[in-house]
Amino acid sequence: MTLKKRLKQLLIEELNLEDITPNEIKDDMPLFGEGLGLDSLDAVELVVILEKHFGIQVKSLEEGRIAFQSINALTAYVEKRRTK
Repeated sequence: MTLKKRLKQLLIEELNLEDITPNEIKDDMPLFGEGLGLDSLDAVELVVILEKHFGIQVKSLEEGRIAFQSINALTAYVEKRRTK
């Protein structure tokens, strides 16, 4: 399973997203607001998901804001942080 697909699956499972499949989450779709519709509580959950599944800590609000823009951004963030 690719990292993008795994991240999409984790979002659906861990955030209890209903009526959506990984294939329906476009790689460049905004995760918050008009895109996937996540909110600030989901952002906190995303931080927990990254730590739990990848051992990655989001160190600042700005870092999270950049990483949580889309699946593409989240994938790049995880790949960059996992190699450190």
